[in-house]
Amino acid sequence: MSDRDPSLIRQIERLYEFNLYRRWLFVMICWLTLGQFALWQLRGEFTLWRENFTWVAVRYGLAFNLIPAFSLFFCIGVTGAVLVWQSLHILNGLSPREKMRLENQVRHIRQSGPGHPLWKWVCETSQRHSS
Repeated sequence: MSDRDPSLIRQIERLYEFNLYRRWLFVMICWLTLGQFALWQLRGEFTLWRENFTWVAVRYGLAFNLIPAFSLFFCIGVTGAVLVWQSLHILNGLSPREKMRLENQVRHIRQSGPGHPLWKWVCETSQRHSS
């Protein structure tokens, strides 16, 4: 990554933040749609599990409600994937490959100019901060 250009570094950080917000927005949308659907469809099973909780009851409750179970597992999986992705970046920092990919994206956004959908998020905001 180019250490000489502080505006490029700031723009790469802004693009990374955008990707982070975009992933968490997807997780929220999944939980608000598929998660709510799954929990609503499994409400009868929850009362059974509260009365007499066994792992067999959980297994059969999910086995006989496949679509809500898959919806719930998808939400859990997406949430876990984003948590692991963000945790790795917090603990280890960005890999050189990821840094290069972000730098190439920023250069593409710069070349496209104000017509690019991410121009305002990545380029204009960093120009205001550097002024």
